[in-house]
Amino acid sequence: MKIGLAADWGAESPRYSKTWGWAPANGSPQEIFNENRFPGFEIRFSSGVQWRDSAHMRMIALMPAQPHVNLNFWKRRLGCVPDEIWDVAGRLETLVLADNDIVELPARIGTLRRLRMLDLGHNALTTLPAELGELVELSDFLYLHDNRLSSLPASLGSLTKLRYLNLSENRFEAFPDAVCGMVGLIELRLSDNHLQELPDSISRLTSLRELHLRNNRIGTLPRSIGRLVELRQIDLRQNPIQSLTDSLLQLPRLEKLDLRWVSTLELPPWLHELEARGCSIYK
Repeated sequence: MKIGLAADWGAESPRYSKTWGWAPANGSPQEIFNENRFPGFEIRFSSGVQWRDSAHMRMIALMPAQPHVNLNFWKRRLGCVPDEIWDVAGRLETLVLADNDIVELPARIGTLRRLRMLDLGHNALTTLPAELGELVELSDFLYLHDNRLSSLPASLGSLTKLRYLNLSENRFEAFPDAVCGMVGLIELRLSDNHLQELPDSISRLTSLRELHLRNNRIGTLPRSIGRLVELRQIDLRQNPIQSLTDSLLQLPRLEKLDLRWVSTLELPPWLHELEARGCSIYK
């Protein structure tokens, strides 16, 4: 593959560079030009192709990379998602919209493709758009606590990079299936809901370290919870627990099991085995 380079420099800093490259049937300029070779630049390829010197060519532009954007609209009482975020949609990485009386998210939220952190806590959301699942770069956290949610769109199962999810203080009666697709989760908070049970598929969350389920209606845990070998903490306070599965003994890193304010449970004798290996049991 042959490459030719023609640079167009501004007065003090590079404005852009244009590069012509051969585009044979078995290759493309993308194979050579990438951000790793040109740090600080964004690589843009033209949508069309041209003929130059009897060869099939494509224009490539190296544009100075735009800075990342972080926006914080906490507690502004906005009532809706502000329009100004769409002006920086391609550069937005952190968006805080907590405590704004927001009742609906526009489907356009799915265009914030570079978003890593999103805080929608303390609002009045009853549903979420399926397009939220298109934010596949969400990795640091997704706060949805203190809303009025009772379900999640299945598309959220695509958020496989997400590490922290807070769904506490909502109206979930059933564990949302989409959560079990978020295989990168390290911490999951579903306290203060109306959950009655956990699905067997929770075993897919093999990176999970903290599981917070305080103040629900859970009577028992599935045996599959024993597959969450990274689990360190389980919070079951204020649940009507009737029995505990001994598959908890299969959790080699369990450090804390919180059973305070659980008056319905007769403690099984095997809990002493957990304590003997250093797990703190609060009861």
